[in-house]
Amino acid sequence: MKLGVCALALVGATFANVLGAQAADQDITWIYCGDKIDPIHEKYIDQWEAANEGWTVTPEVVGWAQCQDKATTLAAAGSPVGMAYVGSRTLKQFAENDLIVPVPMSDEEKASYYPNIVDTVSFDDTQWGVPIAFSTKALYWNKDLFKQAGLDPETPPKTWAEEIEFSKIIKEKTGIPGYGLPAKSFDNTMHQFLHWVYTNNGKVIDADGNIVMDSPEVLAALQAYKDITPYSVEGPTAYEQNEMRAIWLDGKVAMIQNSSGAASRAQGTDMNWGVTTLPLGPSAKGPGTLLITDSLAVFKGTGVEEKAVEFAKFITSPGPQGEYELQGGAGLTPLRPSAQVDAFVAKDPYWKPFIDGISNAGPEPIFTDYKGFQDVMIEMVQSVVTDQAEPKAALDKAAADLEQYK
Repeated sequence: MKLGVCALALVGATFANVLGAQAADQDITWIYCGDKIDPIHEKYIDQWEAANEGWTVTPEVVGWAQCQDKATTLAAAGSPVGMAYVGSRTLKQFAENDLIVPVPMSDEEKASYYPNIVDTVSFDDTQWGVPIAFSTKALYWNKDLFKQAGLDPETPPKTWAEEIEFSKIIKEKTGIPGYGLPAKSFDNTMHQFLHWVYTNNGKVIDADGNIVMDSPEVLAALQAYKDITPYSVEGPTAYEQNEMRAIWLDGKVAMIQNSSGAASRAQGTDMNWGVTTLPLGPSAKGPGTLLITDSLAVFKGTGVEEKAVEFAKFITSPGPQGEYELQGGAGLTPLRPSAQVDAFVAKDPYWKPFIDGISNAGPEPIFTDYKGFQDVMIEMVQSVVTDQAEPKAALDKAAADLEQYK
């Protein structure tokens, strides 16, 4: 999902008109991203309305590319919707412009999630949204290419050092790149790098809002990027992660890190493949990954905020959410552990590494200017993989540049 954030310069001039702009008309409008509303959500909307006489929920289906921008524009213009599906990365910007209300969670609610997931919607010790979609990454490898290179096809790399070594061997023995490193000017270039940060116990920003990226753990991740680039697909700045996935599915690269979507596509091919947890850096404490969530944000000034929060928590509660995310082909990593999840993994074992990586994972960093943060991270990665800067110099520059966006 590509979630851009509209400039919020209009907010200061227009937000004074928000209060009272919509009467409490017993209807909660919901900007719903996608091509159509999921039947499971339709079912639970009906159930909630039946239990809340006089209240309705009205989804407005908007395409992925426009949905968040529409919610932002309406809020800035003083006509907010009741609730919208947004990238959790944008919650801080919405909150600091006074466009959304908190959605605080009880200790019991927080404990129902896998570790660290609540952090994706939290800052200043407050939750500002409710997670509704979740993705993690794992390492995919082509077993036939491993075998051609003289490597054990059933033994994927467990560490960065092995990943780099295997990539080198595969490139030298087969002529096919060992690893697919995407570095296009695209949001998932930053995401891909953060998976390396979180598989080495690194951080970008701490709970107090301090930039802590200039650390040995993050420097090691950037150095590993430099070290693996010669054995990756040539010209990494031409590719984003889904383009690299297509190259892997075509048998033209041995290893990639990707979401569960690669598994669902690989199952329909003749490729002999495997998937495992992401390889670990020297400072790792265990399996890791970047936690990316989308969430429901409740907008301020509609008069229906309290009931919107209630509905947002209902539609993402264990029953409805579990049914939504575990349906066939949904491609969402489960947000909570459950017996249903255990049965799901038993049926499709390739899901296990996507869940195992959560144990030492980290949230997508929350910045006031998320686009600014993203651009700094992409520039840092690109400068290293194109040999325009050494890792330490690139990291020092990025850490300083991020101060203005936190």
